[in-house]
Amino acid sequence: MQAYIRAAIGAGLLTLAVGSSQSAAAADCPADHDQLEKALKASVKPSGGPTNGGLDNNEWAALVTRDGAVCAVAFSGNKPDDQWLGSRAIAAEKASTANALSLNGFALSTANLYAGAQPGGFLFGLALSAPPNPGVLYSGDPAKFGSASDPFVGKSLGGVITFGGGLALYDGKTVVGALGVSGDSSCADHNVAWRVREALGLDKAPAGPGPDHNDEIIYDIVPGMPSASGYGHAQCKGSESEIAEQIHAGFVPRWAKVTR
Repeated sequence: MQAYIRAAIGAGLLTLAVGSSQSAAAADCPADHDQLEKALKASVKPSGGPTNGGLDNNEWAALVTRDGAVCAVAFSGNKPDDQWLGSRAIAAEKASTANALSLNGFALSTANLYAGAQPGGFLFGLALSAPPNPGVLYSGDPAKFGSASDPFVGKSLGGVITFGGGLALYDGKTVVGALGVSGDSSCADHNVAWRVREALGLDKAPAGPGPDHNDEIIYDIVPGMPSASGYGHAQCKGSESEIAEQIHAGFVPRWAKVTR
């Protein structure tokens, strides 16, 4: 009986601790679950939004606080497997990466890390520098994935992703956290993230490596040549780069434009 009571007390304390961490993360979150879900659905074509030039898949999105704790997770479809299930974690890791590597005065998107993380690049090995926490990655009830009580909420997943889809969030003064989007080509993910960040009103990036002095994706890599800027990203197979230019989310030098 005493063992049963101790176990019950332990379970109760664990529940209180999880609830407390989720409440703290929610309080510091750049936006709440419903705001994230609404912005995501409006930015993804299967949910009635605009095309982003990729496969036009449904997508996952995640927010982290400035402390790096996941505070909201949402998907654009009607149920979790309407989008790639593996992209739930990737979205959260993209948010973690953009948050960890952006400053109040200088924003770095995950797209800006692509060239530097390649062999011979100045960030080579970055993708392996902080693996996601497996205890968080594989935790929780799958029935709650993408809900306001997603098992990631209130926990620091970590992880480092070095391709498009992660953006730091700015309120005009400081970094307030970050956003990650995943579920399509990395180039389309960047476009969706750009639209979502704008919809949330947290797109006031102060400076960045892009020609427009922000964290836009830079398509200055062509086969056989390194990135001219050092912060470039490979072009994907669809019209993602053209869409990025249209929504001011990316830059393609004239010499790097791909003729299809």
